[in-house]
Amino acid sequence: MLDVVSVEDCDDFVLVLRDIITLNNSFIKGESLRFDAWKAWNTLLVEKLRSSETIQKFAVHSNRDGIRYLPADLQQLLKGKHLPFSDQADLHEVLSRFAIIIRSLGVIGAMLRNDEPLKPSVLIFAKVYERSQELISFIDNRLTRFKDEGAELFASLDSASYTASLELKKVYQQELTGLTAIRPAPSIHAKVETAYSLLNDGFEQILAGFARLMEPGIVVTELFPSVQLKLDQSLSLRSHLWNLLQAVQTAEKTPEKPLLDDMKKKLTGFMDEPIRFLFFKDKETLERFTEEIVATNDNKDLVPILHRFGAYLETLFGLVNMRTVLGDHPFNKTL
Repeated sequence: MLDVVSVEDCDDFVLVLRDIITLNNSFIKGESLRFDAWKAWNTLLVEKLRSSETIQKFAVHSNRDGIRYLPADLQQLLKGKHLPFSDQADLHEVLSRFAIIIRSLGVIGAMLRNDEPLKPSVLIFAKVYERSQELISFIDNRLTRFKDEGAELFASLDSASYTASLELKKVYQQELTGLTAIRPAPSIHAKVETAYSLLNDGFEQILAGFARLMEPGIVVTELFPSVQLKLDQSLSLRSHLWNLLQAVQTAEKTPEKPLLDDMKKKLTGFMDEPIRFLFFKDKETLERFTEEIVATNDNKDLVPILHRFGAYLETLFGLVNMRTVLGDHPFNKTL
């Protein structure tokens, strides 16, 4: 069968990769590479990969119906007769493509959890971008053929296209820019973690929106248990951030011992638990501020530090409050 990958297939593919790597290393050792040489190398690489039967088999597996990667409850919803046949077919195609993208992102998530080298994730992000752009084009083409722009499906598809485009811009024009040129491992980890979280959380929420279209009363956290965990963590983080911000601003205005002690107590408590729910890049900044505050004994010197720290916490609070999972949970200052 064409889509069955055997051990022999993998052995043959390893030989192909070995030849490519050997040739690539010889180019790297050279002082410079002319455009015509690079073009010839690029053509050779593409032809070798396209002619590989093993690559074709991997592609078949990768592109296979993504519906099977969706949560079981969402698969059951798709089998129901919630929409006209043509709309049902379009929805099936859209959800299938989203599921394949989220599955690809899951590989990056596993790399982060297992503390694996992260630069290879660039290849997966590149494929995710390509698939996402194809999906957005598919949705936009479907919208141009939609007869009733007031229909709920039209609104859901339009929202999905807009949200996906927005998340792609955030990730590929900001977080992943210049990733291959970065050397320090912590900086690479910070960028990949943020990019992964933005895309994965955003696309899961899009799927949740389609689920609500088919069954308005559905509990999203039952479809995606990880969403409930992220929601609980984000709610806790936001609450602790707000309390810490208030304590810092109060201590800045009145730098007296009781207020400073209270602020430092809240800061210590924050560093013990809620900081785990922040992105890696924000953890580093908070740790530096904490070290600076603890090492400063003179209140006059501490005030400007608290001012900078308070400004940073305000920005961080705003970013946390913009998390996708908190979209239906507006912040209440009285809590």
